[in-house]
Amino acid sequence: MNFVEEMKSKAKSLQNSLVLPEGTEERTVIAAGKIIAEKVAKKVILIGNVDEVKKVAAANKVSLDGVDIIDSTSSEWNDDFANEYYELRKKKGMTPEQAKEDIKNPLRFGAMMVRKNKADAMVAGALSATADVLRAGLTIIGTAPGMKTASSCFVMDTHNPKWGADGVLIFSDCAVIPTPTSEQLADIAGAAANSCKVMLGAEPVVAMMSYSTKGSGGNKDENILRVQEGVKLAHEKFPELLLDGELQADAALIPSVTEKKAPGSPITGKVNTLVFPDLGAGNIGYKLVQRLAGADAFGPILQGFAKPISDLSRGCSADDIVTTAAITLVQAGKK
Repeated sequence: MNFVEEMKSKAKSLQNSLVLPEGTEERTVIAAGKIIAEKVAKKVILIGNVDEVKKVAAANKVSLDGVDIIDSTSSEWNDDFANEYYELRKKKGMTPEQAKEDIKNPLRFGAMMVRKNKADAMVAGALSATADVLRAGLTIIGTAPGMKTASSCFVMDTHNPKWGADGVLIFSDCAVIPTPTSEQLADIAGAAANSCKVMLGAEPVVAMMSYSTKGSGGNKDENILRVQEGVKLAHEKFPELLLDGELQADAALIPSVTEKKAPGSPITGKVNTLVFPDLGAGNIGYKLVQRLAGADAFGPILQGFAKPISDLSRGCSADDIVTTAAITLVQAGKK
């Protein structure tokens, strides 16, 4: 069973509910029909004008049986959602009147549905910029307890059992934070480890990456020092986590090299989660593995949130939305 099939199978067993805020978008409506038909979710909610959603569904021959449609401009939940949003944002200058208007935005409305347990997960981004999806998630859902950083990961299926967890690894962060601080790197390590556990079903073994291994690059470059401090903070924050760094890629992945460059490392030959020092390294790294090694790359998958939310590429297909939905529903866990 490949990764996508595994995620769909897990999502089917969990039977969580999903909100899709971009409910009048063609690919999203098609995906909603497929998610229900494949029983990936127990319920799908599309946000949008009811007549417009039905028109799109009819044009694409999509059955809306099992799909709920909610108009965020006139929902019975609007007052309650607006009050909650006002309480969250009043210290930032939010007024009750502005909250009532702002909560009509489908992304904010969908995020509030997840916050208020009216849906277990949210997927958006087919129409919306990543920054807008992240903003809705951060301001309304917030980060997980003890976590100050929202980040992302890619699931990399190399199809070679030599690597990671039966050929699959977590790469993080490849899409959100350009130059993470040491504190953010520690949070990313913790979030990526959780992604490994939830999505790969494996005990995480984390390597925090650099162009230096255990000080081999000297003690002056901020890029090395930042990772070294991140490793220290990650050990303090997640003492149970099997983690080491700073490590070059070969030192992280090839046991014979690990033994030479980082003798005695507790992660030798076990790594399934790679934490990159910055977005440049992460983004380039996952694309090189994808293109040169023929790996399948699934993501970016958002992590570190209190409840699951996922962002889509605006060039995504309906099947991409279904896959992302399955992953996000798995992140929601058992209720």
